[in-house]
Amino acid sequence: MAVYAAAAAVLAGVESRQGSIKGLVYGSRFQNVKQLYALVCETQRYSAVLDAVIASAGLLGAEKKLRPHLAKVLVYELLLGRGFRGGGGRWKPLLERHQARLKAELARLKVHRGVSRNEDLLEVGTRPGPASQVPRFVRVNTLKTCPHDVIDYFKRQGFSYQGRASSLEELRALKGKRFLLDPLLPELLVFPVQTDLHQHPLYQAGHLILQDKASCLPAMLLAPPPGAHVIDACAAPGNKASHLAALLKNQGKIFAFDLDAKRVASMATLLARAGVSCCELAEKDFLAVSPSDQRYCQVQYILLDPSCSGSGMLSRQLEEPGAGTPSQERLRALAGFQQRALCHALTFPSLRRLVYSMCSLCQEENEDVVQEALQQSPGTFRLLPSPPGPIEALALSPVPSTACGPLLRPRSLVASSLLFLNG
Repeated sequence: MAVYAAAAAVLAGVESRQGSIKGLVYGSRFQNVKQLYALVCETQRYSAVLDAVIASAGLLGAEKKLRPHLAKVLVYELLLGRGFRGGGGRWKPLLERHQARLKAELARLKVHRGVSRNEDLLEVGTRPGPASQVPRFVRVNTLKTCPHDVIDYFKRQGFSYQGRASSLEELRALKGKRFLLDPLLPELLVFPVQTDLHQHPLYQAGHLILQDKASCLPAMLLAPPPGAHVIDACAAPGNKASHLAALLKNQGKIFAFDLDAKRVASMATLLARAGVSCCELAEKDFLAVSPSDQRYCQVQYILLDPSCSGSGMLSRQLEEPGAGTPSQERLRALAGFQQRALCHALTFPSLRRLVYSMCSLCQEENEDVVQEALQQSPGTFRLLPSPPGPIEALALSPVPSTACGPLLRPRSLVASSLLFLNG
């Protein structure tokens, strides 16, 4: 029953604009985050349908103690979900008393709209879109194992390894227990859509990191060598920091900052499971970190992945329909923070390379921020051409250019390339 109450609380929080689904789920302290997130997303997706069925059945009028958000979660589970296989507590018999009426109203709604499947009741904007068609990317954690051993493990489990992917069509054709090696990242495996590896022993042991390809690119582009000192400026939830540690081979130092205490605690758990020993976590605003502090005098690499609108995130299409179009007011506020963070990062005295990572497709958060940073550091950085390959992005290098110079790269353009690659 706890999961239903937790899901109702998250839905209420989203409706009152206390945060996003993902943020509220992770802040709920519910033990099974995956179960809660899935239940909330699906209930939210069918929200209009559930409201119509609940209203037509007169459920809230008949059961005065049943609150609207809890009713929506319970009716979803009864009619469209798992059917209370996960419990239900004292609410299960109550809902079952109204089961016949609720099912009849759902059937009547289908007849009225001329459809036969539950999913056909969804509005176009809430139907599964590109986000539900993206393959499952899995990064092999090279701090604990290697791609060859992981591939061999999956083959022994009955999976069929198809080699390195060479086309988009190969990714689209992935089904069943087949998997590929990503064409760009040698430690990234690609499984069919919606493959669930949360209970897999390699994931639970920290040998695998469930990480989207776009999220893997910033650390790959930063490419710090073993022994380097690195700042991960806005580090939570920690996947990029773990990737940086793997590139460093746990040699050197990562200074990881995040202002939210809960996110820092979650990051500490993730990094410990991944076997990261070179990372120093701090619950601190990166803007308050002094570039003149002697602890950071050897920092030559910075990864800056600040808060953004998320308009380039496919997953947000599923949990927050319409979230891809941020207001101009919000864009201005986000871009202001991003610009301050970027300009601050560029003041670290030993900086040799920086990656600016962005989950947004909005020019205000990308090209405009980069151009402003260039104008505020005249003669220090200049634009570089993109590296060869399927990555289209802006880059910044010091003037004069050197082979290991700073790199500044908005991920919006990288993300748009990945959207193309992933279909």
